[in-house]
Amino acid sequence: MNCELLATCTALGYLEGDTYHKEADCLESVKDLIRYLRHEDDTRDVRQQLGAGQIVQNDLLPIIIQHGQDKALFDACIRLMVNLTQPAMLCFGKVPDDPVFRHHFLQVTSHLQACKEAFASEAVFGILSETLYTLLQLDWEQRQEEDNLLIERILLLVRNVLHVPADPCEEKKVDDDASIHDRLLWAIHMSGFDDLIKFLASAQSEQQWSMHVLEIISLMFRDQTPEALVSAGQARTAEEKHRDTQELEALREKELAAKRSRTLQRGTRHSRFGGSYVVQGLKSIGDKDVIYHRNVHNFKNYTHDMGKAVRRVPKRNRQARECKDKRRSALNVRLFLREFCVDFLENCYNRLMYLVKESLIREQSQQHDETYYLWALSFFMAFNRGNGFRADLVSETMSIRAFHYIERNITNYYEMMLTDRKEATSWSRRMHLALKAYQELLLTVNEMDRSQDESICQSSSVIKSNIFYLMEYREIFLTLLRKYDETRQPHSYLKDLVESTHLFLRMLERYCKGRNSLMVQKKRVKRKKSRGQKKPSAAETSPEALAETWKVVEEELKASGFQLSESLTESIVPFDATSDTPLEEQRTDAMVRVQDALLIRLGPEALGLLRAAREVWPEGDVFGSADVEPEEELELLKQILHANLPRSSPPEPAAEEDDDAAELEEEELQSVQVFEKEFNFLDFIKRFSNPSVVRPYLLLLKSYSKNTPHTNHCIARMLHRLAVDLKMDAQLFQLSVFNLFNKILSDPAAAAYKELVTFAKFVLNRFFSLAAQNNKAYVELLFWKNVGAVREMTEGYSKDGEGKKPTWTEEEEEELRNLYEEHRHSEAPDIVETLLPLLSDSTRTRRQVVTQLVHMGLVDNAKELKKQKKGTRIVLWTEEQEEELQMLYEEYKDSDDVLGNIMKKLTAKRSRARVVDKLLSMGLVSERRELYKKRSRSAKGTSSGKGMTEDEFLEGLTQGFTDDPGDRDDEDEEEDESEEREEEEEEEQERETSQNGRRSSQSLHSTVERRPDLGTMVYALQQEGMSEPLLWLKNCLNRTANDRQQDGFSLDVPLVPLNEANEEAMDNKSFLRLLRKLGIRAPANEQENFWRIPAKISVSQLRSAAAALSPREEEPKGGEEQDSSRSPTGESQETEEVSGEQRAQALRALLLTRKRKHHSSEHTAPVSDFTPTEDTDGTHERSQETISTKRSRVLDDDDEEENEDDSTTAMDMQTSVDADSDREDISAPVKRRRKMVLIDEEDDED
Repeated sequence: MNCELLATCTALGYLEGDTYHKEADCLESVKDLIRYLRHEDDTRDVRQQLGAGQIVQNDLLPIIIQHGQDKALFDACIRLMVNLTQPAMLCFGKVPDDPVFRHHFLQVTSHLQACKEAFASEAVFGILSETLYTLLQLDWEQRQEEDNLLIERILLLVRNVLHVPADPCEEKKVDDDASIHDRLLWAIHMSGFDDLIKFLASAQSEQQWSMHVLEIISLMFRDQTPEALVSAGQARTAEEKHRDTQELEALREKELAAKRSRTLQRGTRHSRFGGSYVVQGLKSIGDKDVIYHRNVHNFKNYTHDMGKAVRRVPKRNRQARECKDKRRSALNVRLFLREFCVDFLENCYNRLMYLVKESLIREQSQQHDETYYLWALSFFMAFNRGNGFRADLVSETMSIRAFHYIERNITNYYEMMLTDRKEATSWSRRMHLALKAYQELLLTVNEMDRSQDESICQSSSVIKSNIFYLMEYREIFLTLLRKYDETRQPHSYLKDLVESTHLFLRMLERYCKGRNSLMVQKKRVKRKKSRGQKKPSAAETSPEALAETWKVVEEELKASGFQLSESLTESIVPFDATSDTPLEEQRTDAMVRVQDALLIRLGPEALGLLRAAREVWPEGDVFGSADVEPEEELELLKQILHANLPRSSPPEPAAEEDDDAAELEEEELQSVQVFEKEFNFLDFIKRFSNPSVVRPYLLLLKSYSKNTPHTNHCIARMLHRLAVDLKMDAQLFQLSVFNLFNKILSDPAAAAYKELVTFAKFVLNRFFSLAAQNNKAYVELLFWKNVGAVREMTEGYSKDGEGKKPTWTEEEEEELRNLYEEHRHSEAPDIVETLLPLLSDSTRTRRQVVTQLVHMGLVDNAKELKKQKKGTRIVLWTEEQEEELQMLYEEYKDSDDVLGNIMKKLTAKRSRARVVDKLLSMGLVSERRELYKKRSRSAKGTSSGKGMTEDEFLEGLTQGFTDDPGDRDDEDEEEDESEEREEEEEEEQERETSQNGRRSSQSLHSTVERRPDLGTMVYALQQEGMSEPLLWLKNCLNRTANDRQQDGFSLDVPLVPLNEANEEAMDNKSFLRLLRKLGIRAPANEQENFWRIPAKISVSQLRSAAAALSPREEEPKGGEEQDSSRSPTGESQETEEVSGEQRAQALRALLLTRKRKHHSSEHTAPVSDFTPTEDTDGTHERSQETISTKRSRVLDDDDEEENEDDSTTAMDMQTSVDADSDREDISAPVKRRRKMVLIDEEDDED
């Protein structure tokens, strides 16, 4: 030992008998040792010298036992022991590969094992328990920082001591004997330290120690199994006795068979000489027969490999090592641990697991701490299953969140096992731990199914429906089997994987049998090829081609009357606000985009882009003046088409960035499509019929004699599914499989493996039956076979040349080229369908022709020749089709469903959006609202008042008005449905078209003040009582504009409603339609909950949008038209011509009629005034009475909601026209929100 260290250790004191005498400078010596440890080298020399001097056993432990009242000395000793008992793995980082450092590593480990034996004392843990108990008695306001540090150090010290690995060579203990670890656990129990652990796990105020507590508990149960603890102290069950009897019988049969074999080998007469024999027909190295020099009875074991040196298996190809085996502790230790488990489950498990999970999710723990969580989940849930199963004790970890967390960890561990090759063994063990936890979750769900409690069965059904529905949970075992690697994953991992797969398939099969159909989620990854901006070829830019292109574009624009659809106008964005390119440079790019749209004959897109660019860059009239005529726009487009514009080529990426750029591009271009599909269990099992899945099962079957009966049953059941259910028995026709079957059949204890024997005989019989028909079957034994090879082997091989791609001769290629050049500019919708009947070889298929056109370079991509979907890609209208559309419109324009009738009779099937756009461009309708489905109304009795309903009476007096909220709601619903259909069709169109890579988000490039419909929408919402949500929306827009102006950058800002009025507004269809008009984005997927202000909207656009939400001065106020919504169809002039007096008289007559009917009803309570100061409860009661009275009347229209809206309209009009008259006569059944609005308006009038 170093002289300084020796002097320091001597200055601590000395042990005389059982009494320790400390020196005067004992505390300073302990601090010096802490200082020495801080400056030790990589070999950990200080630690080794102190361990060799047994400083912990002879000095530090006696000091804390006999001088524990000295707080400073006690704290310093605990601090030093925490350092000295650190695991060797933490000291060296990993198990060293260097022999010198590995020797130091083993030395440190041996010193730790000696320390652990010294800690196995009740006196040591008694003083630790007393100190910890005293500290935990202090309230949080009395507890100092030093107290918290001492608590943590005591927990760390116990953790370090429990972590020390056992040395089986030194201990040489058998099962049921007390090892050092058992003695340590017994000292913990006798000192009461285990009770303190349970208190820390359950106490509300001690949740900061949750990770330390879980580590200590996991190390306490390190050598235990849940099954051993459950059966501790209890008599063996009949099942266990039967299992043990079977094992003994199998061993006895093996022993008897070996004895019989030895008897047969023994000759009848003793021979001193073995003799030499010539084996006829078996050639040796030369041409002569083999000469055998041993006894004849050993000849059946003869091979050519006898006497050869065994080939050494490379390290990278060796099987992964198994973790150390579990051992059975002493009975008293197992009983104490069993009681600990019971108490822990009842009082601590749910709370502790919740705290640990939260710290793991928030990343407040250390690296790899999730392994303790996974271990605790699998261990205690298994114990709960075996000990009377109570679902409430493990409710915290029995959820879909637990499945998701474990599945994500399994995936992460597998990826790290592939990437971090040096630590692949550690990652494999973590993956095995996660798999055990997943298996335990499935076992618990299966146990919940057997429960007598209906609520527990319902909960298990919900969990199963989720894990069977989602693709990640459903296919995890299939993926793990395919990815199994025996060099990295041990045999025990494969055993758990096979048993878990068997359990999952059994649960899934049982779940499917009870249902006629099961819908599940599927995912498909679509990879889009990157399409750079193609330069127009010389053929496209020739004068003749440009002239022909311009002719087509000009005809299309003139036919549409230079009118663009609303959806097209809103989707065009002429510049990118997030790009680093200046706006002036983007102006040239916008010009190029206009030219590209013209070259591919998209006239409306080019015109819309031109107009949008004109608003962004008005200076210089580059894109035309503000008051440009359509003919001038046409001439400007022609100049752009023929102009030679500068096209910027993207810069070549640096050589070292090529790989990263390619990976990033691939990530961006691949998209995952999620869809639902009906689940078929047999189809799912077919995916297991793969050599990569079958091989792990056969690898596990090789150790059939060591496997448990349940494991062998799981293997046999899966092979039975493949060979019998799927009739894929030929997949097992492989030489190594037959060798294994031969070993099973010739096993002396074959009677113990009846299931495997029966299956092996079945497969062998099938093979010999097939071999009689297929003379190549014996050669097929050498190869693993996929589904295609199995089909060929059983049904017959394909002939030579079948399946090869058909060849094209030079004459056929020349013929195809001539036909394509001849018909490429024709107006045929599908050129391939035109070419097929013209080819000399009539056997050519569409796929062959398309592939050859791409191969010859006549087309760039097969998608250019993609077969068009019926009715979705027809863009151009012929004159006959336009005449047909005009005739159909004239025929059905007075019907209730104009657009629906036209769609039914239209010859050329097109989407609703295309038909609507064409009707608008032809001028047959002025706007989309005219095509919405009308609500049918009866026209009977309009000349006289007899037989009329109240709604008809009101409609007759207010002709030309659109103030009926019911009508407006119906129209809004129709408009919403139409908009949703148009959006879906536009998205489908943009997915199919190749010129746009992604759909541009809505922008506010045109100022909000120029949209007349926006002001109408705002006014209508104000009349509905949404002034407060509109003010909230305006404030959000202004606040976002100020933030973006101050910060200098933009992010998507969510609109979060914080009160009830705003939440109701976010559910209102009219309010959501206003948000879409303003360019606010709806939630993109299930991960988003709120609407968001896009980052692309500039500050000025945000402020103009906020200004448009202010009250309009030109809108009617006060008593003239309080609740009548302005119709955007241009019919508001009729509304102004009707005098307020006429409407007031009509309403008074209507209300008097209602009053008479009201008084004639039975037992009707009198209705009091409707005043602004009316009590809320009374109003609610009177409102309910009025509603019941209204429902008792028989009206022609059965829609109660519509009646309520009509009466609401009547009340609003009454209030606005004559607020002071007839107030005492009647009150209207209005909704609470509308009532508050009326009160506010009446206060304003007063």
